Amino acid sequence: MMRKIPTAWLQLVHQKTRLIVALSGVVFAVVIIFMQLGIRDALFDSAVHLHKGLQGDVFLISPRSTSLIAMETFPERRLLQALSFDEVEFVNPIYLDFAQWKNPLTKNYWRNIFVIGVDLRYPNFDLPGILENLDKLKLPNVVLFDKNSRAEFGTIVKNFEQAGTVTTEVSNNAGDNRKIEVVGLFELGTSFGSDGNLFTSYLNFLRIFKTRDKGFIDIGLIKLKSSTDTPMFMEKLKNYLPQDIKILSKEELIKFEKNYWQSSTAIGFIFNLGVFLGILVGVVVVYQILYTAVSEHLSEYATLKAIGYRHRYLLSMTLKQSLLIAILGYLPGFVFSMVQYHFAKQSTLLPIEMTVNRAVWVLVLTIVMCFVSGATAVRKLQAADPADIF
Repeated sequence: MMRKIPTAWLQLVHQKTRLIVALSGVVFAVVIIFMQLGIRDALFDSAVHLHKGLQGDVFLISPRSTSLIAMETFPERRLLQALSFDEVEFVNPIYLDFAQWKNPLTKNYWRNIFVIGVDLRYPNFDLPGILENLDKLKLPNVVLFDKNSRAEFGTIVKNFEQAGTVTTEVSNNAGDNRKIEVVGLFELGTSFGSDGNLFTSYLNFLRIFKTRDKGFIDIGLIKLKSSTDTPMFMEKLKNYLPQDIKILSKEELIKFEKNYWQSSTAIGFIFNLGVFLGILVGVVVVYQILYTAVSEHLSEYATLKAIGYRHRYLLSMTLKQSLLIAILGYLPGFVFSMVQYHFAKQSTLLPIEMTVNRAVWVLVLTIVMCFVSGATAVRKLQAADPADIF
């Protein structure tokens, strides 16, 4: 088998310009596929970063909630009812909403910022900067600022590190302004739904959103004792609570959020369409190159058939050319994609990272793409009759 590979290679390099065009098409397709998959996965990862940081086992949400940025409130008493079970270690109400952040430098530039409020008695967020700053949040009108927020909110991190505090204003949906003080930094990161985040106590949250109905929360977190069977407890809780609440495990909560972005918005479709178009471009370019090569050497292929070589041999030689094109095009495409990931991450602050699974998947996809082109291009040989050609 290896004796035939040089033949395929020599035929490829015989027309160097044509080979460069084929490789350029594959590189372009690989970069497009990598970027579409990278940004799509970064969307999903950023959307559930908060969910992954929640240190709970069971979660309550309203059935009308669609995603983290579009939560509907429900009565807090539903969460408190869970305390009647011996398996429950503690519960924690989580409040979520958007406020308008006033840039302390420009004074007149306002931007939406996501605000998270929790009960400080039960630390339940596994995010850098939360635990060490909890005591500071016991004071009124203080918040933690997400150091990974976008730059449009101002040089908050730099100012805080220099002065130890930053003072500004936030406004709720009713237009009421409240003066707040940044007393610490934490790390959560941006997502397609929010460009920045604040973390505070639920008391400070209610001070900011003072028009909010009392006794209504966005997410109810339930922490179970270590020996508890979570699925069994969830079944008991579903039978105990009224049907006006949705009960989810942590995995189901993450899946719930991802499903919204993937199927309930156009974003998932757009990125999948981008992957398809990238593959289509690669298939067309490689097909044109291989088809032209087959057409120009049709007499030589016919001669091989005349002396006894079967169509299967000619197909294998074309597929080897396809494999070489795929590998030679994938390598620079991978390198270019890594560079693009770096710049995209710096520009968007999304967690765009190269993963082993994605790298392998795109390699396989590239090989299949080139194989399809090669198999399609060589079909002309199947009906080639040496008598007609000569």
